[in-house]
Amino acid sequence: MKWWISKYKIYPVLILILLPIIASAQNGYERRVEKYQNQWSKLIPTHTKIQYAGGMGLLSFGAGWDYGKNNQWETDVFLGFLPKYSTSKTKITFTLKQNFIPWNKKLGKNFSLDPLACGLYINTIFDGDFWVSEPDKYPNDYYSFSTKMRFNIYVGQRITYKIPEDKRFFAKSITAFYELSTNDLYMASAFTNKYLKPDDYLRLSFGLKFQLF
Repeated sequence: MKWWISKYKIYPVLILILLPIIASAQNGYERRVEKYQNQWSKLIPTHTKIQYAGGMGLLSFGAGWDYGKNNQWETDVFLGFLPKYSTSKTKITFTLKQNFIPWNKKLGKNFSLDPLACGLYINTIFDGDFWVSEPDKYPNDYYSFSTKMRFNIYVGQRITYKIPEDKRFFAKSITAFYELSTNDLYMASAFTNKYLKPDDYLRLSFGLKFQLF
């Protein structure tokens, strides 16, 4: 009888002791889950893009992420294609692009201008006729540049329209941009061949950015 009494006296005390521990463990678990969810959410692209020309293909479609204090940095990935009429067969390209937009200027209520956008990008082409390392069939240093991979640099400008909330379908804003670019091979040619004109080693491209988040 005394054992039963003592048992029922001990249980409430144990519950009072264990409750904070259980609550703390639960809170720790929830914080870990929230942390992992936040980390995974960062992998979701914040925007999509479509670009015409620029050494990335006739048309390129991509997605990317905005980050930095004022979202002045962007990282994009693109898949593009070269149609058969410009080459012997249709080809697919892949591009990794890093953008920097140093400042932004408001133009009224819904419009803004990026006076300067600049960046670097690397692109490659998926085709067996192109290579990174010089094939053995060529003499050493016969080709000093890879035919499969290009390193590019660009400058440009952007204008953005912020879509009113009651008119949004899938994007918060739409940005139109242009870029003037060149690559490592073009730059080397420009320095070693003085007769080349700017339109021989510079490329003009256009695109649209759809801001999702």
